[in-house]
Amino acid sequence: MPSPFPGMDPYLEGSLWTTLHHGLGSEIVRHLAPKLRPRYVALPVERFVMELNEGVSITTISVYPDVSVATTQAESPAQGQAGTLAAPLRLATVIPEAVPHVSVEIRDTQQRHLVTAIEILSPTNKRGDGIREYLTKRQRLLLSAVHLLEIDLLRQGRRVPMQQPLPEAPYFIFLSRAESRPMTDIWPVALDQPLPTVPVPLLPGDDDVLLDLQAVFTAAYDLPGYDLIIDYSQSPEIPLAEAETAWVECHLDATGSR
Repeated sequence: MPSPFPGMDPYLEGSLWTTLHHGLGSEIVRHLAPKLRPRYVALPVERFVMELNEGVSITTISVYPDVSVATTQAESPAQGQAGTLAAPLRLATVIPEAVPHVSVEIRDTQQRHLVTAIEILSPTNKRGDGIREYLTKRQRLLLSAVHLLEIDLLRQGRRVPMQQPLPEAPYFIFLSRAESRPMTDIWPVALDQPLPTVPVPLLPGDDDVLLDLQAVFTAAYDLPGYDLIIDYSQSPEIPLAEAETAWVECHLDATGSR
């Protein structure tokens, strides 16, 4: 069963995002591959970004699996080195987490040169150390002859930098053609709109191919069966603005989803 929303589903921006992220990458490859043959290929690429979880709660309850053994050793200094004293407190430190990022690379089949990079932005791309890592990668692409298509289906976090302010919208698609920089084509997308069909540029002399992002999203939603695990009677994990909340509630009521 498809999502009750005409475009992006805000209920997928929370804990389910990582699974959707992978699904979108796979579906983009599946939709583009037949259109690109035989001159180009679309390749899924996964990299890992180390993220220090912001807002982690420090607890006095140890998270170590062998805490009983550790406590026994700490309270019995005679079993260890002479003069060893038990610390008055033991807490788990915050350890950076490796967060997977999925993107799609379009390469020509003769030289395997990167022609177009398609980035599906994740929460890690838009906050903390992750945004610095992403902006460094983005800068390298913008200073090259590679086209860059950025898909931002997340309401929270920082947007990619522009010389002028962006309009108010929950979602954006950005296309930076190598020959047109610094000018960028931008598709703002509202909650009540389907995701757009956007051009994917290739090498000079070759026509753009079209990427139907709504078809990509629908396929990525349907295959895992998100409709079976999302409770639309509740509010989404990532809070909506007041006006968005009113529209979402009316829309879900109208579609019989709550």
